Amino acid sequence: TMHELGLLSAMVKTIEGIAQEEGLERVEKIVLQVGELSGVVPAYLESCYPAAVYKTFMEDTELELEVVPGIARCNLCGREFNAVEADLKCPNCGGESLTACSGTELVIKEIVGC
Repeated sequence: TMHELGLLSAMVKTIEGIAQEEGLERVEKIVLQVGELSGVVPAYLESCYPAAVYKTFMEDTELELEVVPGIARCNLCGREFNAVEADLKCPNCGGESLTACSGTELVIKEIVGC
């Protein structure tokens, strides 16, 4: 959870900079895309969020998370599948040599302000 708190604290600073550049007085909501293979746990982000925004200009900002499925391709047979659901093994051939196709991101998708 220290990992998630650090990431959120850095994002708050980034968003603060963007808000100042855009001339936003307040940020009502931020939307983060979190990949299932990013190493970031959405539930931890949600639980750390109040601490990360405490006494910042984003104290009243709503957090919305969009979880991006962790899709991988098997390097042996080429099949694409949800790596998390398949426990990081190809359901077709059992291969464990995978290439991530999606779900590794942690990005600020949207900043809603006024």
